[in-house]
Amino acid sequence: MKKIVTLLLLSLTMNSFAQIADAPENISPLLIGEKIPNIILHDSDGVEVNTSKILSKKTVLVVYRGGWCPYCNSQLADMQEIENQIIALGYQIVAVSPDAPSFLKQTEDKKELKYQLYSDSEGKLAQSLGIAFKREKPKLDKYSEGKNPGFLPVPTVYVLNKNNEIEFLYINPNYSKRLDGKLLLAVLKSL
Repeated sequence: MKKIVTLLLLSLTMNSFAQIADAPENISPLLIGEKIPNIILHDSDGVEVNTSKILSKKTVLVVYRGGWCPYCNSQLADMQEIENQIIALGYQIVAVSPDAPSFLKQTEDKKELKYQLYSDSEGKLAQSLGIAFKREKPKLDKYSEGKNPGFLPVPTVYVLNKNNEIEFLYINPNYSKRLDGKLLLAVLKSL
């Protein structure tokens, strides 16, 4: 009986991470103190990398909608402008989107980004973070190269310690509202 209850609880826990909200306002994100799960992503060359390896040191993790989004591009450029200050505070910047590796490469080149972009084209990380919501598929189909089943992440900035634990997060269902770089630097200095 105890095994059945344990399996049922484990199943419910796993299913709660797999849920996709019907709207950005209805997501259930991981919160401060929780750990980022170990998920396989792809770098801009298409190489598989585990989040446990990517996030093995203090990190500013930016989850964005895609290189096609002008608000995301502004945010990525803002992160590039303050990257040296973020590094000086002991953090790395990592950005993740549903874009396939080939589109990540285009974003890196267009924005002249020095930090690493990763592909979550199947949305497994977004789902496990609790920030995925249903979205029409046509644009996602193109940029994920057919791998995204029809959902986007709500843009989120996480500050993680070296144990993959969330120390700070900024999330807003309104995709046009992003965390300002100066505010992020103030947060990093206070942690």
